[in-house]
Amino acid sequence: MRKTITNFFLFSLFLSVLSFSATAQNMVTGRVTDQKSGQGIPRATVILKGTKTGTQTENDGSFKISVPANTGKLVFSSVGYESVEKDITASPMSVSLVSSTLQDIVVVAYGTRKKTDLTGAVTQITSKDFQKGNIVSSEQLLQGKVAGLEVTTGGGSAGGGSKLRIRGGASLNASNDPLIVVDGVPVESNGIAGSANFLNTINPDDIESVSVLKDASATALYGSRASNGVIIITTKKGSKGAVKFNFNTQLSSSQVSKYIDVLSADDVRRIVTADAQQTGNNAWKNLLGTANTDWQKEIYRNAIGTNNNISASGSYNAMPYRLSLGYSHQDGVLKTDQFNRFSTALNLAPKFLNDHLAVDLNVKFSNTTKRFADEGAIGSAVYFDPTKPVYAGNNYGGYYEWLQANNLPIDLATRNPLALLMLRNNNSSVNRLVGNVQLDYKLDFFPDLHVRANFGLDNASGSGDDNIDSTSATNYRTQGRFVHYAQKKKNYLADLSLFYAKDIKSIDGKIDVLFTHSYQDFITEVSNFAAFGQDGDTIPGSIPTFASDKPEYRLESYLGRVNLTLAKNYLVTASIRRDASSKFSKENRVGYFPAAAFAWKLKDAFFSSTKAVSDLKLRFGWGTTGQQDGIGYYTYLPVYGQSNATAQYQFGNSYYSFLRPSAYDANIKWETTTTINAGLDFGFFNNRINGSIDVYQKKTKDLLSVIPVAPGSNFDITLLTNVGNLENKGLELSINTNPIRKKDFSWDFGLNVTYNKTTITNLLKQQDANFQGIDVSGIAGGTGNNIGKFAVGYAPFVYNVFKQVYDANGKPIEGLYEDLNRDGRIDDADRYLYKKPAADVMFGLNTMFTYKQFTLGLTGHGMLGNYLYNNYNSGSGVLRTIQNPIQFVNNASVNYLQTTFSNNQYLSDYYIENASFFRLDNINLGYNFGNVINDKTNLRVTANVQNVLVITNYTGADPENASSTGVDNNIYPRPRIISIGANLDF
Repeated sequence: MRKTITNFFLFSLFLSVLSFSATAQNMVTGRVTDQKSGQGIPRATVILKGTKTGTQTENDGSFKISVPANTGKLVFSSVGYESVEKDITASPMSVSLVSSTLQDIVVVAYGTRKKTDLTGAVTQITSKDFQKGNIVSSEQLLQGKVAGLEVTTGGGSAGGGSKLRIRGGASLNASNDPLIVVDGVPVESNGIAGSANFLNTINPDDIESVSVLKDASATALYGSRASNGVIIITTKKGSKGAVKFNFNTQLSSSQVSKYIDVLSADDVRRIVTADAQQTGNNAWKNLLGTANTDWQKEIYRNAIGTNNNISASGSYNAMPYRLSLGYSHQDGVLKTDQFNRFSTALNLAPKFLNDHLAVDLNVKFSNTTKRFADEGAIGSAVYFDPTKPVYAGNNYGGYYEWLQANNLPIDLATRNPLALLMLRNNNSSVNRLVGNVQLDYKLDFFPDLHVRANFGLDNASGSGDDNIDSTSATNYRTQGRFVHYAQKKKNYLADLSLFYAKDIKSIDGKIDVLFTHSYQDFITEVSNFAAFGQDGDTIPGSIPTFASDKPEYRLESYLGRVNLTLAKNYLVTASIRRDASSKFSKENRVGYFPAAAFAWKLKDAFFSSTKAVSDLKLRFGWGTTGQQDGIGYYTYLPVYGQSNATAQYQFGNSYYSFLRPSAYDANIKWETTTTINAGLDFGFFNNRINGSIDVYQKKTKDLLSVIPVAPGSNFDITLLTNVGNLENKGLELSINTNPIRKKDFSWDFGLNVTYNKTTITNLLKQQDANFQGIDVSGIAGGTGNNIGKFAVGYAPFVYNVFKQVYDANGKPIEGLYEDLNRDGRIDDADRYLYKKPAADVMFGLNTMFTYKQFTLGLTGHGMLGNYLYNNYNSGSGVLRTIQNPIQFVNNASVNYLQTTFSNNQYLSDYYIENASFFRLDNINLGYNFGNVINDKTNLRVTANVQNVLVITNYTGADPENASSTGVDNNIYPRPRIISIGANLDF
């Protein structure tokens, strides 16, 4: 019995020891860091593979986890990084994660590619590298970030947009805007009634990445719409796992950073009095007032803005989702200017049929409301007499106005700028729905072949009421003005594709093939309503017009693409797209747009054992793209249209429009651009230095251009037709560096530089030695004055001016120009072509310092070799402006004190100024508090200053002008914006 008890005790002890051995745990510690910056990654997930045992890292990236002794693997993951598996080793473990968006996948035309497999000129910017601050419109996220991309805001209007140019313009009269693609849907970007900027309907907070496709080998799959490059916007998606919330908020204050230099009230009184003493004419002296009014200070204000967004992402029953809501409010610095946006976005990404069918549903809806300030007040504020008060006892809203002896306003006098703002109410509302569903089915019997479908829409409607008060001096004859406007735009897309991908061991490579049929339908419905006066009668000249045909055009396309990898190191891409557009006749409707590219991975071929070289790839590309945007729907057909307000017939008290034929070219066809590109991608020292160099040439033929035609040869003296050629040449350099990478401190620095030269090489179908080019670039002042030309051998919009003569002191002599042709007289034959609006060089820079939980970032951009025509100085810097001949007094530019011109010299090269500049766009400071409230809540606070400073010699309001013609006149000033914000993850 004792032996039995002893044996039982020993057996129990053995089981206990065995059980203890089996359950013995080991505490593993370590740190998870970002491979690029070396900084710790907070809230990264650490899981024992094959179990539910896991933990999250602390603010500095450190972790500890209890695991079975000396066995198993740990899986490290974090949002935005590639997951890593590591065998459990002795503590502490050191793990580096690579950013998935920067390192691996790039969104390209009709799919994605690994960055290392790209053959075209493509740059992708992700959310972590976007421009910081109070960003309302999505394109402004890219300012200064991409070589070859020009983002020029059109001023400081609340919710205002930007001019976008990729590698310069490829057209003269057709559109130069790049194609915008949102989640696979090519969208409308040209604006709608009620919104001056269509891109502000997309909430920047919903955007994950933006890809900029620059050369034809990258853009040719979009064929007829890709001559000006492609911008692909990808919005944020859901991810598997428990629901995660993000809330961010921002409060901003905007101020005018620079006022236009005008004369003071004392200056005006002194100048007018001195002239009266000299001439003996006291007419204008008697009109002077005693006030000292700064009209610019009267129309501008400190403006408040706020931006709030909340999102939830995760998965429900294995279906990833993301839902977001956003609200943005922005006051403009110009009084009465206001913008509001409500937006929501939903993404669902379920899989069915044992993951053979993948569904990606994207829906984005926004409502924007806008009160448009009358921007004519900007010009009035710099012209209106500063010796006059703001208010007066009259019948015109109580605002001082220039009146005749009968107390009616002087028709051509400058209007009170504050009255223009306060007595006009132009409110609009725009709804926009952009959505698509993408289906990807992997065939059971042929798993390498996928059937893909993409059905999308982009529907928008805008409407508003533009009402002018009955007491306003601008419409005193009709006692006010009331008009309603409305527009609808509908865009439907249907793509059906076959995609085949296969690894081929025999060639040590792989192949993928894409075939697609695409159909897109565009409908624009415009309602032009009549304007009414206070008495309800229709205002003369405002008879409503209605479309005579359905305003619609269609695109039908077939495209094919092959990507081939050989021996791991050689990459070949070939594609062709066939487009048919209803904007052209049946004989010219179809266009073919081929492209090909080749890349060679030199790193793997020659430097595989060299640690200093982490990436080296040579690229060559060629392709042809088309252009048909920016022209009318029926330009190839004989069409009758209604005459304008200046060509109407009066019958009694009513006015009636005539129907008159429009000029047309039955043989109008595609404008085509052929691009050659060579590039080198490089990375050194584990990509701590990386970037790319590209050289390119673009040649556009059959330009869609408006040219003068002989009277009687068509139904107008100008005609839109295919004529001429244009050439772009350029060089791009982009470099990103990480000079310092330490545990608690890191420094990143990036620079991009672009050189571009655009030249018109032909403008005629039949050469004519007497042809002097086409006058363009209309200016304010005089009648029919143009300051620019389209001329062969020169850049578009080259200035056409007289050569100013100066005295011994360098002062311009009024009306004296050089007789360049030496014929003894000064006429148009003495004008010469001088400078151009487009910059020779564009550059952008960014830097980021990180110290523990602090970050400090700066971004800036600039241009060199760009010139502007200072239309404000040419129009107002003369005595004639101050002493207006119809007997009222204006203010003038301080430039008058330098020239003392009596009369306008609009065409003098004196007013062409070098507008090269550097703008410090943003200074941003952030602090990451890490976990607050509990270990699952992360808080980050930020402070930003935008439009910090501008370095330039340009004397005008702003050297960065969105006008392609280079005419600087009446620009809404860009404000300086100070903002604070908070970002909460929970």
